[in-house]
Amino acid sequence: MNRTEKLAELRLLQAKVDAIREELGLNPPGKVIYLASLYVNSADTVLVEADGFGGGTTSVVEGNYPVDYFSKFEKFFPSESEAADAAEELASHGADPFEILAALA
Repeated sequence: MNRTEKLAELRLLQAKVDAIREELGLNPPGKVIYLASLYVNSADTVLVEADGFGGGTTSVVEGNYPVDYFSKFEKFFPSESEAADAAEELASHGADPFEILAALA
């Protein structure tokens, strides 16, 4: 199989994957499904990024997202809605990022 044939197959497979995600109501990997300022006068942002399989990562970042930033807190949730709920707790209800996103080992 040459490069052109492989690219054609890849496009076909991607179209199938996209159709399945749409049928299941899932967002593609890397899609930001929640974005808000963490505090009114802060450079911190809370966001949720979909993993493409129904899960999501909630992060608190500082800087100019998505260009120049660093992550302060980050936690994976098995569902996009759980990740968005955690982000909402942080952005709208003033929850402590350490309590919501700190990993418990």
